[in-house]
Amino acid sequence: MMDSEGNNFDYDVVVVGGGPAGSTAATLLAQHGRKVLLLERDKHPRFHIGESMLPFSEPVVQRLGIDWSAGNQFKSGAVFIDEDSDQRMYFPLSVYRKAYQLERGPFDQVLFQNAAAHGVETHEEEKVLEVSCQPEGVGIITDKANYRSRYLVDATGRSALMGRQGKAIERIENLGKFAVYSHFEKIPPSPEADELFDCGSIYVPVVDIGWIWIIPLSGRRLSVGLVVQKDRPKDCDVEELLRRYLAASPIARILLEGAEQFAPVRVEADFSYINQSRHGLRYACCGDAAGFLDPVFSSGVFLAFTSAARVADRVHQALAEGREADPTLHADDDEDYLLGFNTMRLFVERFYQSNMVHNLFFEADRHPDLKGQIARLLSGDLWADDNTLQKNLLAGRRMAG
Repeated sequence: MMDSEGNNFDYDVVVVGGGPAGSTAATLLAQHGRKVLLLERDKHPRFHIGESMLPFSEPVVQRLGIDWSAGNQFKSGAVFIDEDSDQRMYFPLSVYRKAYQLERGPFDQVLFQNAAAHGVETHEEEKVLEVSCQPEGVGIITDKANYRSRYLVDATGRSALMGRQGKAIERIENLGKFAVYSHFEKIPPSPEADELFDCGSIYVPVVDIGWIWIIPLSGRRLSVGLVVQKDRPKDCDVEELLRRYLAASPIARILLEGAEQFAPVRVEADFSYINQSRHGLRYACCGDAAGFLDPVFSSGVFLAFTSAARVADRVHQALAEGREADPTLHADDDEDYLLGFNTMRLFVERFYQSNMVHNLFFEADRHPDLKGQIARLLSGDLWADDNTLQKNLLAGRRMAG
């Protein structure tokens, strides 16, 4: 194909990375009538953490034309727990929009296959080796072929292709240092387990070293993990650390007694960062390639969906108008992205640094407006202009973009 200036291209857009962000961007661009290549270095299904979805992802999921409820656990809300004081607070989340807890491997595969069903050319087990974004077009070299496209979408997750190529990855301190987690199945019947699977909420017990996640999945399975915010004790390895904290948690102990671990213990570290070069000449980043935060409020896939949709719509418009070489193409959209990202970033910082759980969350029942504002942020309702809590978070500290 040729553009308006007679340049030859293989594709309108090459999307690198076949996770939720890449599959979303590719699908929406194909729906707009664009010729799209989606490259994934691994093969689906591949394991990925981040099973708890946010309700305000639903509009993008609906645009993709998939049913994310199929075979998945309905998520009603989030329960924050302090087991030392026996305090807990439930925030209803699936009120105006619905969300689910799901296994990422099968779900990411559905998204990838959905892209193909919409006309995207999909390649698995093809690794991008080099990218060159020039005024006249984009060159992509992989371990299997060379391509030329009018535009590049970087959805490479924490590999952050363009950000690392430009040395633009800036770590975010003061959040979680690492996560250690596993999966369990055949959860025995008990009043506590039955309640958890009936309501489908994520449980977040807060502990002295960070926090635990307990996420119910379909088929009476659980994703369970520990995020460590402080220095790790020197007297044990991370696997023993997980076991120690699960054994010390009354709710985790009850839920897991008699259950079977069906996945290895995995560790992920240094996961909070922002890419300071999220867009530029003929490229834009979305999802984790743009930035990633401590997973306490489950913002990862949500920001992937919303940023990918924003990028796809803007790129389509620019291609139609012949403006895709404008390096400032995504400037306005990036302000919206930063509003969402920085809201969640400050929310997580306050969670760790100001004892927010005790001073705000556990007091919310006394202040219905505040409880609603917290629930809206936890749901992903980040682009309204009437949330006082969000305004206070953003006013309290000026964030660098």
